[in-house]
Amino acid sequence: MSEIQIDKIGLKVGLEIHQQLATNKKLFCSCSPIESEDYPVRFLRRLRLAKSELGKYDPAAVFESSKSKLISYNANPQSSCLVEYDDEPPHNLDSDAKATALIIASALHSDIFSEIHVMRKIVIDGSNTSGFQRTMLVANGGYLEVEQKKIGVQSICLEEDAAKLLKDTESVREYSLDRLGTPLVEIALDPVEGTPSDVKKIALTLGRLLRVTRRVTRGIGSIRQDVNVSVSGGGIVEVKGVQQLDQLEAVIMYEARRQHGLQLIAEKLKKIQFDNLSKEGTLDVTSFFSNSKSKVIQKSLKDGAIIKALKIKNFAGMFGYEPYQGIRLGKELGQQVRFFGIGGIFHSDELPNYGIEKEEVEQLRKMLETGESDGFLIIAGSKDKIEFAIDAVINRIKGAKNGVPAETRAATPAGETVFLRPRPGASRMYPETDIPPITISDSELEFAKNNIPKPWDSAISEIQTKWNLNKQLSEQLFDSDYLDLFESICTNKANNPNFVASILCSTITNLERRGLDATLLKPEHIARSFELLSEGKITKESLEMIYESIMSDKTKSVEEFIEKHSSSMNEDELGRFLDDLIKSNLSIIKKQGSHSSSMLMGMAMKSLRGKVSGEKINKLLEIKISKILEE
Repeated sequence: MSEIQIDKIGLKVGLEIHQQLATNKKLFCSCSPIESEDYPVRFLRRLRLAKSELGKYDPAAVFESSKSKLISYNANPQSSCLVEYDDEPPHNLDSDAKATALIIASALHSDIFSEIHVMRKIVIDGSNTSGFQRTMLVANGGYLEVEQKKIGVQSICLEEDAAKLLKDTESVREYSLDRLGTPLVEIALDPVEGTPSDVKKIALTLGRLLRVTRRVTRGIGSIRQDVNVSVSGGGIVEVKGVQQLDQLEAVIMYEARRQHGLQLIAEKLKKIQFDNLSKEGTLDVTSFFSNSKSKVIQKSLKDGAIIKALKIKNFAGMFGYEPYQGIRLGKELGQQVRFFGIGGIFHSDELPNYGIEKEEVEQLRKMLETGESDGFLIIAGSKDKIEFAIDAVINRIKGAKNGVPAETRAATPAGETVFLRPRPGASRMYPETDIPPITISDSELEFAKNNIPKPWDSAISEIQTKWNLNKQLSEQLFDSDYLDLFESICTNKANNPNFVASILCSTITNLERRGLDATLLKPEHIARSFELLSEGKITKESLEMIYESIMSDKTKSVEEFIEKHSSSMNEDELGRFLDDLIKSNLSIIKKQGSHSSSMLMGMAMKSLRGKVSGEKINKLLEIKISKILEE
């Protein structure tokens, strides 16, 4: 397996950014998007497939409809009303959201329309109670300047955010309505040729332009990047849900490898004959596997699944062929069937394995009448879903000859992508019948132009000067989700800005990189910890321990952590501890002299971290070592 050469495959990437607006109101009602864990209102819906006004079905909607899921909604009257329940028509468009969208469009040199028409975008995955998302095209054209290059702007839309997914099982999908209807601005840029790091720079620059307006929300999940990725000769693949810039770069690199790998697979497939593949070639092998030792098979049978096998002529070796590491047709098929509530598939290139023994494989080959050059698949699923899954697998195998299918995929935290649904078509959009056209007045355009924010590099310089930070830390703070929180904490003069910025931009980030969940650490937790620090009730060293405990879900609050770890040490206890430490390490002190203090400090901190401040330990330790050396 060779490594991919990005500059040789014709990689193109179009970036779309979805940014929540800080209006404190939803787009078409007066509710505030306050997240809560208490949901006194619950109701169920089953969204049905319907034709668009053109009389056609949208392919993405057809796919979602085939899953036949019941949708459970959880609501709190503090953050949602009858508009979110789809029991009342939308109210007037929020004026603050409209003004922010116009300011952003002006900052990007875009052409703003004099009249805005609200459209309905069909969405029946349950993320909208109505079965559609409201969106409106505000402006098109314009550009974003990135390192002296102009990146074209395709469109700027103002739209509603979707509901928050809480749980997704085989038959029920559960959402909360806290976030549904929150104003979003969607900015689509022209596709660019270049490396994943080039696209990362573009996303960083656009994110900075949005943040400098001070009219957008900060925090995890408040900005999401979608990318449209293609390589020469392939279809356009939309990847949704990229939340961090490092993840964006990894996702684009993975998609480049995957798409070029699929083209290499297609070249091999064009040389073999398997066009007569059809569902008639499937065989029910449920009874054949009734005594199988495979735990996966037995679990499927216990759940009432039907097991079917499908023969594919001349396909030996093609499921497992891997032009780049981790890029295989077998993996693609497995991802596709999972969206029908089916755990996956087994293919002939990986068997015997997973508890399926050699004798079973040989008997199955005889039943399917396969030759050495033939391949086969085993699929297990419920009676109402297995036929959909088999159709999808057959169509995907046939389509593999054409290389890269145009589809929508989801980004994973590891920087890969998984199949989500087919690409939507033109039948997805139709006019909103409950809202008349919205005009843009000259005074609104004038207000937008007068409120174009200063350049983001000026904003970073101001942070650097105001708080006496270095340039790197100022940039990290500006790009983080914590700038407003930082300024709030630093209004208390007892908190050192450099230390606060380091904790927010370095300590918390390092905990995230260790796999801990940053969404559990709320701004109020951080603010409270610095409040207690300024009052001398906790030590600097305990901050990382508190955040680690909350982000690993061991404690729910700062107070709970303190209660569980309230073993602070008084001065007498500290003195005795250090005397014992020095006594045990006298030979080191005699050998290294005053330089031994750093080693002993490290040893002391292992036991005393969070109980006593490091400054206090260091000061007392140096005094005690000096006395010994004088003696």
